[in-house]
Amino acid sequence: MGGTEHLTVERHGATLVLTMNRPEAKNALSLPLLVGLYDGWLEADADDTIRSVVLTGAGGDFCAGMDLKALAGKGMAGDRYRDRLKADPDLHWKAMLRHHRPRKPVIAAVEGYCVAGGTEILQGTDIRVAGEGATFGLFEVKRGLFPIGGSTVRLARQIPRTHALEMLLTGRPYSAEEAARIGLVGRVVPDGTALEAALETAERINACGPLAVEAVKASVYETAEMTETEGLASELLRGWPIFDTADAKEGARAFAEKRPALYRRE
Repeated sequence: MGGTEHLTVERHGATLVLTMNRPEAKNALSLPLLVGLYDGWLEADADDTIRSVVLTGAGGDFCAGMDLKALAGKGMAGDRYRDRLKADPDLHWKAMLRHHRPRKPVIAAVEGYCVAGGTEILQGTDIRVAGEGATFGLFEVKRGLFPIGGSTVRLARQIPRTHALEMLLTGRPYSAEEAARIGLVGRVVPDGTALEAALETAERINACGPLAVEAVKASVYETAEMTETEGLASELLRGWPIFDTADAKEGARAFAEKRPALYRRE
């Protein structure tokens, strides 16, 4: 498994857990953190024994966004990773899920601050669980900046436009309860239990047929901007082949025999 000084990687069964690990800076984005994230997404895609990914933060926070001290010219930690950025100038956008979508489900486990770039990364995840004390928001306009991590495109497609524009244009903070009410996160749990809840959700996903799970996720995103007619045609192209897999036959046998299914990605 990979990882850097600002990003830890662990396995919990079939779940890969990526932890942004820069607690002294509320996990503000650094070059080692971004490199570690991107490598984590690649590892999840490449390893078929991984069926889901959980993204979380260390020290009671998710991510406070870009390191503004670095942006102001005070330097960013991790000079030894600059060759990676030079080789792939798009690496930071892939790390933030702006230009990359993992084929495995990604579950965000949010505690504390999830603001600016943290809220932008959040929009690239599939399922979101938040501790009740979590704080969300896109603060860029308050600093005279632009939320260029994808928020002006994605946010209004994920929550009602009026809420998206209020979040984007006021730069105000949102509580976990309000974030759930407008649909930015799916579930609010007691503080300190978001990771546990996310892992429970991951285990439910891991118990399902992996080929089916990945095809369903792909179909949801592929058809999002299609007309209904186009989307239904695309769904058939993704869905019908799943019925011919050995996993589909195993699922039916397991149901008939009243036992857990043993899926083999076949």
